[in-house]
Amino acid sequence: MSNKINFDKITMGVCYYPEHWDASLWRDDLKRMKDAGIEIVRVAEFAWALLEPAEGTFSFELFDAFMDVAVEEEMKVILGTPTATPPSWLTEKYPESLNADINGVLYRHGCRRHYNYNAPKYIELSSIIVEKMAAHYGSHPCVIGWQLDNELNCEISEFYSESDSIAFRKFLQNKYANLDALNKAWGTRFWSQTYTQWEQIYVPRKVVSNSNNPHLMLDYIRFISDSACNFAKMQSDIIKKYKKPQDFITTNGMFPNLDNHKMTEESLDFYTYDSYPNFAFCMDEDPNHSTDLNDRKWSRNLTEVRSISSTFGIMEQQSGPNGWNTRMEAPAPKPGQMTLWTMQSIAHGADFISYFRWRTCSFGTELYWHGILDYSNRDNRRLAEVKSISEKFGKIKEVAGAEGYARLAVIKDYDNIWDAQEDKWHQRIEKVSEKGIFQAAQLTHTPMDYLYLRENTTLSEMAKYKVLIYPHASIMTAERAALLTAYVEQGGKLVFGCRTAYKDLTGQAPMEKLPVHLRALSDTDIPEYTFVGPADEMSMVEWNGKKLPAAVFNDILAPLSDASEVLGRYTTDYYAGEPGLICNKVGAGEVYYFGGAFTRETATVFLENLDVATPFSNEIALPKDCELMVRKKADGLYLFVLNYSKKEVTIELKKAMGDLYSGQEVSGEVSLEGYGTRVYKLA
Repeated sequence: MSNKINFDKITMGVCYYPEHWDASLWRDDLKRMKDAGIEIVRVAEFAWALLEPAEGTFSFELFDAFMDVAVEEEMKVILGTPTATPPSWLTEKYPESLNADINGVLYRHGCRRHYNYNAPKYIELSSIIVEKMAAHYGSHPCVIGWQLDNELNCEISEFYSESDSIAFRKFLQNKYANLDALNKAWGTRFWSQTYTQWEQIYVPRKVVSNSNNPHLMLDYIRFISDSACNFAKMQSDIIKKYKKPQDFITTNGMFPNLDNHKMTEESLDFYTYDSYPNFAFCMDEDPNHSTDLNDRKWSRNLTEVRSISSTFGIMEQQSGPNGWNTRMEAPAPKPGQMTLWTMQSIAHGADFISYFRWRTCSFGTELYWHGILDYSNRDNRRLAEVKSISEKFGKIKEVAGAEGYARLAVIKDYDNIWDAQEDKWHQRIEKVSEKGIFQAAQLTHTPMDYLYLRENTTLSEMAKYKVLIYPHASIMTAERAALLTAYVEQGGKLVFGCRTAYKDLTGQAPMEKLPVHLRALSDTDIPEYTFVGPADEMSMVEWNGKKLPAAVFNDILAPLSDASEVLGRYTTDYYAGEPGLICNKVGAGEVYYFGGAFTRETATVFLENLDVATPFSNEIALPKDCELMVRKKADGLYLFVLNYSKKEVTIELKKAMGDLYSGQEVSGEVSLEGYGTRVYKLA
């Protein structure tokens, strides 16, 4: 698996549902798609009931007929396996295939994703439908790729059926081998929770105060991820037996409780994302929350996708107003916003854009989730905008294959992501810092990456970055600490925030001085810590004349030796004057331990003082309404400029650059229309 899309140009697709429309529309639809620049359709991901109308009875007539038209019209096809929507005969005959809520009440037929992927019968029936589809269509000339399921862990990412408890016990037996090891890892002596038989263990159930054992919960999330990865691999392994060598396997996401990196390595050629920035403008959102960056926030998600696949696809790109009949109501995208959001995806590494959907469905739960066309089927402004986007794709085709370029990265790992879901102390801090660092990078026009710390992460991957921020790695291991030390020794700058390194992999807090495993690297001791309470004045830490808000939580620091330097001290509360920021030089690099969370203001100071902010200030000057993202090839850099404001803005090109839209060399002041985009090449 390459973990990188290999399209040789920026390519356009659309999600299409031939089963929703009379066959007399198919050919005209495909012709109109081609006229708009669309080359690929995704089909069949929700069509299990049509493909297997009764158990063991398979019918491919409808999709065979559609594929015949696709061949004649030279339209390429991505086939989705339909396992996200089991048919009614399946759930009625095999209710053990249904997922349940934490009270054990089954989720019934009538929506989607109501299955559980640990039920042996569901796994069996899923493998059969995937095998039948792959055998039937694997060599089909218009098929170029396969999508596994649809949005794994979307809608719901917790599983509480009887099948899940049985599978959870097997997962734990493989991990711990015996109950003594499990009881120790889960700290079951607390509140008399000790287990004496494996059958006493269940997936989380309803308990008093909704406070399940936190160590059980951490393993439970690991189990969910493992189950989803196994379900994807089962399908991928089947498809590999039948697909043409050049055809790809992917799936679309990104959703909770799933190690997307592991799933991609095991089962996919590259990852695809479903990008819906219009969620920022839903009817229950506050339009005055401009500090939240609104639709620009989706760049954070796209940055995360880029950590999985260096170049990737968008399987569902916003094309119309979103909304089910029950929720998510939103206005239509304004003229230019579809282009903006498309280029946002491409700026962050997408070489394939598939719009959701071709025509708005006239029935069902997604009655109001609009596509390019409305119910009337007539040409509209969104179709005209798709055509103009296609023209832009032709002008920027050389961008395909270029990878994201950044000297700043935020380190993440799944253990700490999942710990923060269940640990409110960790969660409260993490939410502030994730938002603050992203906003600081965006508003200073500092391209950034996410770097996931995994068992196979190498020093060379880390060494690409001048600065790494590991905000609140509550869980820390000796192995990770050794890799971080090697990064600093070779010249990197590493930043930690409060509540770092106080837990082990079980989620327990060892009886050791903090930060565990990082005391030598940071040369820092943490004799005391506290939340910044609602009645407390937030302390500031001054660093080189700039004040850093030490938000949410404060580690009260002390240097371990004279080798490190106290750069800033707290200004308020009983610990006023105590260190709040310590720097330790290790080898050719530096380690910074900051005692608070990273607000936008705090993160901005770190970026500026560590000389990583605004790295292209000598080439381009942008207003805060614009995002700058950079992709790189051997022969130069591609600078994407995206204006999220409805108003015209002025940007300044301080060096001559090639404007890929116009094909001209440009410099000086340039007017950028509301929601406008530009792609410049800097040789």
